[in-house]
Amino acid sequence: MSDYMFMLESHMRPQQFAIVQLVQAAAEQAGLNVYLSGGAMRDMLGGFPLQDVDFTVEGSPAKLVKQLAAKNGAVVLAEDALRKSWELRFPSGVVSGIGMAHEARYARPGAKPQVKPATIHEDLRGRDFTINAIALSLNRASRGLLIDPTNGQGDLEAREIRTTGNYTLYDDPSRILRMLRLKTRLGFEVSPRTQSQYENVREAKLELKITPEQLYHELRAMADEPNPGLLIETLEREGLLTLFAPSITGAKLNLPGHEKLLKLRQMVPFGAEFHSENLGLFLFVLTEKLSAKERAGLVKFLGIPKADLATMTKLDAASKKLEATLKSAKLNRASLVYQTLLTAPGEQILYLAYKSAQRLVQDRIKKHLTQYLPGVIEITDQEVSNWCGLAPEDEKFPQKRKDYILGRLDGRIRKPAPEPVPEPEPQPPGRMLRQPSAARAPR
Repeated sequence: MSDYMFMLESHMRPQQFAIVQLVQAAAEQAGLNVYLSGGAMRDMLGGFPLQDVDFTVEGSPAKLVKQLAAKNGAVVLAEDALRKSWELRFPSGVVSGIGMAHEARYARPGAKPQVKPATIHEDLRGRDFTINAIALSLNRASRGLLIDPTNGQGDLEAREIRTTGNYTLYDDPSRILRMLRLKTRLGFEVSPRTQSQYENVREAKLELKITPEQLYHELRAMADEPNPGLLIETLEREGLLTLFAPSITGAKLNLPGHEKLLKLRQMVPFGAEFHSENLGLFLFVLTEKLSAKERAGLVKFLGIPKADLATMTKLDAASKKLEATLKSAKLNRASLVYQTLLTAPGEQILYLAYKSAQRLVQDRIKKHLTQYLPGVIEITDQEVSNWCGLAPEDEKFPQKRKDYILGRLDGRIRKPAPEPVPEPEPQPPGRMLRQPSAARAPR
């Protein structure tokens, strides 16, 4: 395994790395060259949490997508017929993009591009920013080979956002929104030449050529940002938020709502078994202060698909049943609260924490996020093995682990005491421990 493959596995969640292996095997079976590209490589090399797991294929990935859907249960969320790219959600909850390596030519700023198949090197050179133009080969003959034709690694080290070409933002003005999103999330500076290009785009008012489809694509990406409220403030300051809806301004920005949601999301411990669909909850907070007419206008203008809209409109009704369960007197043990919330959709849990007026519901959710989940993460297989006498490989071990977790939560099983640290052996009288001396400088 190359150093980059090892780095990739160590940075990814197990569910994400499983998708990498799955796509790698399926592409090899289909005789296609496949590369991990874009955000995954940027985040891995930059030391950021991996959000995107996107792949680029030399040739059409249509058959590969069909195979992943038929044999592996992947669901197609979106398709770009022009660029031959698909967005998939796998049964594990991981969302991944698979697209054809291509070149795009623009007749004029904001125009529909002419797209043709290309090699991975040509594809990367035509991307938006150098830090997004890095790929890792997943092919048998070159697995683990890093491809970086625009020196994106150098810009990651310099913490700088730089376009891959002189006309990158002119060709596709929607990239200015992506630039601001990356700048806000990563805390990077924009290179002077790219900043000049951005200012020229704004002076020519090319942002008005961004299509509603492109705006909604950015809005969906915004929902998965670590701090969407901060990005909304940035867009408002740059005078770009009104592109999405003129009504989202002033008090209707709902910055307190975004701040509250951020704090709730930050309560979820890293590494916990907690999956949340962010889009519906984000749309709810974004439009919470709008009137029904303003909300309907935003939905119509952006062309929000019915399925996506349902994630917001059905959130309240879907959460009512969970709320009724959580305020029940039958949940009289910590293990019962834990089991109830462990299987509940994360977006419903966060919605109730954001919206519910029931104090008992709020308290139980808070304990689950700040006490139960962190406590379970700390439980090791060795600890369980010492308790039950079974090895982790034993088929009965998963059930024993579950029994141990529930017993610990209810206090029926005590946390093992830490092993005592052995004291240093006493030294004979008159002798002192010799301390290591600093290395002497050469004369």
